[in-house]
Amino acid sequence: MIKRLCFLLLAFTAASFVGTCPATEPATAFAESLPRYYAPVERTEAQRLTFDVAVYGSTPGGITAAIQAARMDKKVVLISFGVHVGGLTTGGLTATDIGTNTSVGGLAREFYNRMGTITNFSSYEAETKFLEMLKEAGVTVLLRRPLESAEASDKRIQSISLMTGETIVAKMFVDATYEGDLYAAAGVSYRVGREPRSAFHESLAGQWQAESWKGVYQFCDLPISPFAQPGDLNSGLLPEIAIEPAGKPGQGDYKVQAYNFRMILTNKDSKIPFPQPKRYDAGRYALLARFLNFDANITWTLNYTVKPMTDGPVQMRRGDSNNAGSFSSDYVGGNYPWPDGTYLPGSFDELPEPRRGLPMPMAALYELREKIFQDHINYQVGMMYFLANDPSIPKPLQQRVNTFGLDPNEFKSTGHWPHELYVREGRRMVSDYIMNQDNCEGRRIAEDSVGLASYAMDSHFCQRVVVVRDGKTTVRNEGGFGKSCPTPYPVAYRSIVPSRRECENLLVPVTLSSTHAAYGSIRMEPVFMILGQSAGAAASKAIDAKATVQDMPYNKLREQLLASGQKLQN
Repeated sequence: MIKRLCFLLLAFTAASFVGTCPATEPATAFAESLPRYYAPVERTEAQRLTFDVAVYGSTPGGITAAIQAARMDKKVVLISFGVHVGGLTTGGLTATDIGTNTSVGGLAREFYNRMGTITNFSSYEAETKFLEMLKEAGVTVLLRRPLESAEASDKRIQSISLMTGETIVAKMFVDATYEGDLYAAAGVSYRVGREPRSAFHESLAGQWQAESWKGVYQFCDLPISPFAQPGDLNSGLLPEIAIEPAGKPGQGDYKVQAYNFRMILTNKDSKIPFPQPKRYDAGRYALLARFLNFDANITWTLNYTVKPMTDGPVQMRRGDSNNAGSFSSDYVGGNYPWPDGTYLPGSFDELPEPRRGLPMPMAALYELREKIFQDHINYQVGMMYFLANDPSIPKPLQQRVNTFGLDPNEFKSTGHWPHELYVREGRRMVSDYIMNQDNCEGRRIAEDSVGLASYAMDSHFCQRVVVVRDGKTTVRNEGGFGKSCPTPYPVAYRSIVPSRRECENLLVPVTLSSTHAAYGSIRMEPVFMILGQSAGAAASKAIDAKATVQDMPYNKLREQLLASGQKLQN
């Protein structure tokens, strides 16, 4: 633990890969209105509030957990870290990764029916619908209430304390955060990063897996020099390339897949030109510039592509525009300390023991995340400004980029920039049942289903490193994969509850017990809604039965879920 803490500052610096060119300060209102992840809240007079079910985390999974419990006549509070509810669904991710449409039922289906579509909707309208559903259910919603600590004894969470001074007492708790902050505060075991292939014998585990995404977004397999002066290793690496060497195929590490902001773009006349970020540094995009000018035969698609000699370099379309390229909106390597505030470099062949507890106070973790959040803004806003304005960008590509801009109808309070960072992966709980690749591929069937997942096992890149290919030193991305699941598969109830020896009144529908490979399929917003509803039902049933979450009769839960419209079997 001490070693990980000591490495914290070094880890964040190394992961940030800051360029060497001097930064310039902006003179625009855009910089003044940008979103923040965290700002200290005012501590008010101490209050002790009591509920049947307390849901921490206003992600879609938290919202459905709260609504379901309230519909089962429980007194419910939904506690939001920030000023918004809805997580990524209201924060830019509207090109919904749905997998098999028919696998979605219950509250998730109800929400999409209210929206009138399952994909390509307005983030603002999605938040409005969520708030309407919460109000109709009678859920108490507390905004801007960061967690400070959790009081746990006798294997139960007795209460949680918020930084506003409020204490929340409940019979049952739900951790619906993207990071797993509540259960970490309560001492529940978790992992961060990638398991080695030896741990669960998963073909997608560890580094340098070889069965999918081979050659995709790999700089068109061109021998691009990673050095500041091409071919001169003494000149140092270009920015955005890791100094830390990659491990061997199949080895695990503590890296997590890259985050980005899901921009909402438009090509209408009302578009807002891509602004200059607060600290613009054109030098950090030198690798992108070198790639864009390396070979005239590359086709730039501004979209997803898997064809040889094609690349993004970023998706640009009306609406939700995602990462799509070798050097794109994903800030590869910039997020390693985000989940719990620490990062330890290196690779390993054997699976380490799970972590427990908080390596730092919550306030310190939030402040660190705020720095990472702002660094992601500077990186991605800067990249779009670079593509739109820098003289090194090929003119035809630059002209196409400038046909788009930010949508003036979205995110009006934050300069039309999304208020939510896409945290694709944080902590993952370790319980008595760990979902793995065998579940996703149908070789292992969970008999205690609380919902179906169906999207492909999908991971974005985890590192960008120097490699030698055909005798030449070049640069490659590592950690991306995308492998379809044959059919929708059940997610185990045991994977959303902690081990009995650790906590008996907590459910975890978002950062559930799963390997990195399986989580790549489960980590979709519709699945979080499905699992959240099941967690809310389980919490209510456990209260009614005066049982722990581990002893709550599954057959009773199953009856409730089916009556609520959940799909539990393919």
